[in-house]
Amino acid sequence: VDYLTDWLDGTRAVLTVAVTPVVIFADLPSRGADGFSEAFSTRDEMRNRISELENELFLLQARTEKMASLTAENNRLRDLLGSAAKLQENVLVAELIGVNPDPEEQEVIVDKGLSDRVFVGQPVLDAHGLMGQIVEVSQYTSRVLLISDRSHSVPVQVLRSNLRLVAQGTGIKKQLELLHVNATADIQVGDQLLSSGLGNRFPAGYPVGVVESLVFEPGKSFMEVKAKPTAQLDRTRHVLLVFTDIRSGPLTTGASG
Repeated sequence: VDYLTDWLDGTRAVLTVAVTPVVIFADLPSRGADGFSEAFSTRDEMRNRISELENELFLLQARTEKMASLTAENNRLRDLLGSAAKLQENVLVAELIGVNPDPEEQEVIVDKGLSDRVFVGQPVLDAHGLMGQIVEVSQYTSRVLLISDRSHSVPVQVLRSNLRLVAQGTGIKKQLELLHVNATADIQVGDQLLSSGLGNRFPAGYPVGVVESLVFEPGKSFMEVKAKPTAQLDRTRHVLLVFTDIRSGPLTTGASG
């Protein structure tokens, strides 16, 4: 009767409603087991994913730091090459590869030598000013005496007044001393010091330092004048080796490295 007619449709609907709680109750253990397994599986997967993300974050941070370092070095090289373009002389870009550990000697080592036609007495600059001069040359490296060394002196002149003086190192990278400055000399704090060109060692016009302090004690003949080097002696990584007219310079003209 149920197969051939629709007389029992109402009865079937009533019985289905009555049986539904039994079906749901019978399915609860299976659903609970699946949910329990899925919960633990999801936690393990999340832990693994979190661990993977932490590793990726660590690698990205390391790459970001490296990128920041490369960007800073690129900016320094741009400044250096910009300074090279302003110079009339032929120049060669060199990189610092060593520092003298003796605190009494202000010296660095660069990666250019006789093979690059570097010579003793050659002026060395960074992007900001005069750093020093070459004092020893080997085939592939050279030793640079910084202007902050006690044994180094450079003739300078005050940009504002053209007063000629001598700047000597003090053994401190951030300080120079001007020798034999009369109490009546036309010099002020903030005056810029340039190489004067006297002595035929350093060409004229290179920035050397800025006057920081003037101290005059009664009874003394000269003032005590301190200046801060313009060059970043303790931070520069790349330098310019300047070839004067006396020397022919490297094999190619202009800035090279």
